Amino acid sequence: MIDFLVETPILLLVLVSALGYLLGQIKVKGSSLGVAAVLFVGLAFGALDPRLGLPEFTTLLGLILFVYAVGLSSGPGFFAALRRKGVRDNTFVVGMLAAAALLTAGLGLVVGLPNTVTSGLFTGSLTNTPALAALLERIEAKAPPELVETMLSEPVVGYSITYPVGIAGVILAIVIAQKVWKIDYAEETDGVAGAKTTGEDLESVSILVTNQDIAGATVRDLMQRHDWDVIFGRIRVTGAGQELVEADTVVRPGSVVSVVGTRENIAPVVELLGEPARERLEKRRHEYDFRRIFVSNPDVTGRPIRDLRFLQQVGAIVTRVRRGDVEWLATGDTVLELGDRVRVVARPSDMPLMNERFGDSYKALSEVNLFTLSVGIMAGMLIGLIPIPLPGGLEFKLGLAGGPLIAGLILGNAGRTGPLVWYLPYNANLLLRQLGLVLFFAGVGTKSGYAFFNTLMAGGTGLVIFGVGAVITCVTALTALWIGYRMLKIPMGVLVGMLAGIHTQPAVLSYAVQQSGSDLPNLGYATTFPMATIAKILFAQLLLLLL
Repeated sequence: MIDFLVETPILLLVLVSALGYLLGQIKVKGSSLGVAAVLFVGLAFGALDPRLGLPEFTTLLGLILFVYAVGLSSGPGFFAALRRKGVRDNTFVVGMLAAAALLTAGLGLVVGLPNTVTSGLFTGSLTNTPALAALLERIEAKAPPELVETMLSEPVVGYSITYPVGIAGVILAIVIAQKVWKIDYAEETDGVAGAKTTGEDLESVSILVTNQDIAGATVRDLMQRHDWDVIFGRIRVTGAGQELVEADTVVRPGSVVSVVGTRENIAPVVELLGEPARERLEKRRHEYDFRRIFVSNPDVTGRPIRDLRFLQQVGAIVTRVRRGDVEWLATGDTVLELGDRVRVVARPSDMPLMNERFGDSYKALSEVNLFTLSVGIMAGMLIGLIPIPLPGGLEFKLGLAGGPLIAGLILGNAGRTGPLVWYLPYNANLLLRQLGLVLFFAGVGTKSGYAFFNTLMAGGTGLVIFGVGAVITCVTALTALWIGYRMLKIPMGVLVGMLAGIHTQPAVLSYAVQQSGSDLPNLGYATTFPMATIAKILFAQLLLLLL
């Protein structure tokens, strides 16, 4: 059976993926590993035979697809977060990694490990392949010729033994933090400015205006004065038909207005304006109709809704946007993406035009734009190959993990460049992330499994390296969680993503997203990953030089 799997790596990949998926669905006290379980199934298969390792191409392709898709979806939020608290967050990252490097140096000296093993152990405990690659490059350039081969193998030993525990230890730290602090991710997400990851339970209420004190006030005046988080839809003045509400619409006693929002946000509007009306304006669909339309036309994506001129030309409005399973109020600043569903209010005669302009075609989205996807990934790979000089004659590259992430963030924030739309449909983005993770986890697991378990079973130095790596991983992760949550007051949904970024580990990010039920971890990860990569490359080489 093993020989058969060695000869058919595709079957090995499918088998590891399927069993990993089943394992990931098992919940223990409300928690499950999700797609990260593929990694541990891969380790188990790899432990059976050293030949049971998937080709390196599998791992690299999975990594590229995953980080690029994360970058595309996180771009706008990343740059907004960077402007708000980028300095604080990245200072936090560098401080934690500096502390981890000091801990590594101390433990390495206590147990008597060579500097080559200690520096490799640092890169494995914090799961950073670019840092290991930089180490090997420096050793090859600076080591005496007769010692090059031995010195090159030692960091790899430290890395390979500690890498699996570098993943499991962080996941364990997150589980502990969630239990100890009784984290409610949904409640925390509601408090994050601009977060639209848990959705809003929206409803429409028609209000009979009875308050004489607001006579003559425009909708703009009322919204600014009371800071309401609602949308005014229609208005019917006594003795007249319905009209769509605009910013300059005057609200007068006796009129009926429809308001869209959450029940909590609508309540103060009703209290100020008057009382719930007996009639429901949205039920009178012969004057203005509403329809949920699927966004499949690239021409309307990547632009704020206020710039969609055809809405103004026919007097139509968008009141709600639904992306995946999440729905929120539409504003003029809302930027649509392929795959969104929008709720449009317009005259019945204008509805065919709305369908045409927004697209309303599932079939159109079944074909991903392979040109823009390929161009974006190629740009990311090229960015990853650029050598960046550092003090002391050092240099680093972002590699295939950092380059596509940076490209994805930039292109995702841009949305479009002329006729080129960089966004992927929501479902396609999720599929790329899932597929990328499965390929990455299966490749890493099967490649590392044999050496990992053999070293553990042999005991001796290997067991010492494993123990030291476990301490570094767990102490760093738990300390980062405590400082971030207790001292810096970072919401846990963002913090677990930052922790994944500190460890530059997609498996941890996958688990964090699965636990939080939102995309907030992606923002934390994208904010911290580039700085974490640079800091690890520097600290790993400092450990090599100074110990």
